[in-house]
Amino acid sequence: MNSWEIVIGLETHVQLATKSKIFSGASTAFGAAANTQASPVDLALPGVLPVLNKGAVECAIRFGLAIGAKVAEKSVFARKNYFYPDLPKGYQISQFELPIVQGGHLDILIGQGEKSVEKRVCLTRAHLEEDAGKSLHEDFHGKTGIDLNRAGTPLLEIVSEPDMRSAEEAVAYAKALHALVRWIGICDGNMQEGSFRCDANVSVHQPGTPLGTRREIKNLNSFRFLKEAIEYEARWQIETLTDGGKIEQATVLFDPATGETRAMRSKEDAHDYRYFPDPDLLPLVVSADWIERERDKLPELPSAKRQRFIRDYGLSAYDAATLTATLEMADYFEATVRVAGSAHAKLCANWVMVDLAARLNRENREILDATVSAAQLGGLVLRIADGTLSNAIGKKVFEALWLGEATSADEMIEAQGLRQITDAGAIEKLVDEALAANPASVAEYRAGKEKAFNALVGQVMKAAKGKANPQQITELLRQKLTAG
Repeated sequence: MNSWEIVIGLETHVQLATKSKIFSGASTAFGAAANTQASPVDLALPGVLPVLNKGAVECAIRFGLAIGAKVAEKSVFARKNYFYPDLPKGYQISQFELPIVQGGHLDILIGQGEKSVEKRVCLTRAHLEEDAGKSLHEDFHGKTGIDLNRAGTPLLEIVSEPDMRSAEEAVAYAKALHALVRWIGICDGNMQEGSFRCDANVSVHQPGTPLGTRREIKNLNSFRFLKEAIEYEARWQIETLTDGGKIEQATVLFDPATGETRAMRSKEDAHDYRYFPDPDLLPLVVSADWIERERDKLPELPSAKRQRFIRDYGLSAYDAATLTATLEMADYFEATVRVAGSAHAKLCANWVMVDLAARLNRENREILDATVSAAQLGGLVLRIADGTLSNAIGKKVFEALWLGEATSADEMIEAQGLRQITDAGAIEKLVDEALAANPASVAEYRAGKEKAFNALVGQVMKAAKGKANPQQITELLRQKLTAG
């Protein structure tokens, strides 16, 4: 396996956040009864004509600007011809030779922690198109039902270069792209509802030899399935070639139940679709002024925010990348820092990335649903930073804030007498009492057993009910044990 190189490119379909479809006024709302949101245009009734949704174009322009791509002054809609039961016209309106977004790149972080490295994935293009309907195979007594509610839903298909070399890299790219389209407000990113789904083109070859034949895994709607599908497909291709077999270009599906891919049909090439410009739609012309208006709508982008967090708050590249994984997390962190002060930004980052994130994960909540506000967390961090609270007591205060048992750290400190003991005389008395009460631990420490020291620290903290300053305890214990 190690002698083979995996080559991966992703085609991602992003449903654009417009209220109506790309060529009709029908609603794009999710969850309506089958075929209740399909207009005459979506149904391809005789005599109807498409009218382009300006909002979809604005979304495409913003995406092109966000990835540093060229936004084409002129792009063309084409008819992509194929026959399928849920495609009423017998063709899909898409863009082929002249897409609206050309080139661009996305920087991703590979690996975990401080050893993670940045990698640039180049993009080929992003083009506007309409979605097809949906075939329903369940609960129809062996028959298939057709729901055309999705027909005409606006999509931006984003095509990467084959720059990824592992399933982990593909997932990192997909997550970064998912975060970006949500960040700039062009997609809600709901993968369960089909708003963000990936097709993975996978091939294998041995370094120094020509690239292998690719197979396309269709409609992957979770990051876990994306990873599992690529890993299985790559392994299957390597085993097939190793056994003397040949890879045929094909479109395949991933079955999450078995963890396997299976061929659906031979893979079409562009000429099979018989693309030609749609005679019902004029070329799309995007002026320089229009582009600048959309540029003004963009928020500070993730890459710029990461660099600012590193520069202004002294965070590591990994911390900055983690905190900018979503716009909501970045905003929460900065709101926390505004209360605690930029001098304590690293401590704020730790609490957001560790304690808050763990609680959100445990309860399957988004950060917008956190029951501890950024202002509350900032107040808690400030009291830990100024020595009022120990870190251990701080965790208890966080728990109380989360459960709604207190409205602020200061309130709980005063109500329960949680202020940390920093008086040197009081701490020295507690240390002396612990040494006198635990001669066995003292002897073990002096015999070279470091665990005995931790036990003594624990005894002092227990006597202080967790309110003594741990650093002062540690320093004083070391002094007395060394002197004795």
